[in-house]
Amino acid sequence: MAAVKPPKALKEPKTVRFLTGGASAGGIVVDKLPDQLYLVLQQRIVHGEMRPGERIDIQALIDEFGISKTPVRDALNRLEYDGLVRSKQRSGTYVVTPTIDDVTEFCQLRKAVEWICTGLATETMPESVLRDLRDEIVEAEKATRKGDLQPFLDSDFRLHRTIIAWAGNERLMRVRLSVEPFLKWIQVLGATGIDRAALSTKRHLEIIDAMLDRDAEAASAYAALHVDEVETATKEDLPKVLGAR
Repeated sequence: MAAVKPPKALKEPKTVRFLTGGASAGGIVVDKLPDQLYLVLQQRIVHGEMRPGERIDIQALIDEFGISKTPVRDALNRLEYDGLVRSKQRSGTYVVTPTIDDVTEFCQLRKAVEWICTGLATETMPESVLRDLRDEIVEAEKATRKGDLQPFLDSDFRLHRTIIAWAGNERLMRVRLSVEPFLKWIQVLGATGIDRAALSTKRHLEIIDAMLDRDAEAASAYAALHVDEVETATKEDLPKVLGAR
């Protein structure tokens, strides 16, 4: 059976490929160089290779990828728009150290978007898509019990992305996409322990089950509660995580 696609599907993240030598002198295989470099640096920040508060060595990036300063600056400008880096006059560019206020503002925005999108998607998402998402959540829960959190992270990301896509509101999609890098980063930095994942899994199942019942009010309420709990957990975990770095 052919896969069911939402009316306006969100694009999957691009894959970043590297060269180890040859014509491009060890640079990045690219269609648009700033786009690819942006993705490389975003991944390094999100996964902790570039730590909060770390100064970004622009010349080192130029040397590493065999490129000019312009694509590096373009990529850093986009990361600054995402809230992942910050430029300081006469000092340089640094990976942002997220604050409790950042978490509050981010979760307020996320709650507003996901509350309405969950209600809208409840009316439009096919049962087959909902059941596929539910099966994935259940399988991820089994992996979490064994100490493997990656399936949970993948399932969490896909669930919320799919709900946003099926809401059918292009402007809300763009808002969600604009905060996605920060979402991934905060998710990795805090609130992803086994206990946290177990609570999120419980909420994910409640959201999906309410959507299967076509109960938009309940699904939206569970989505809002889920974001509130993620906010509380992140605020508890973030200072400990940053203090350990």
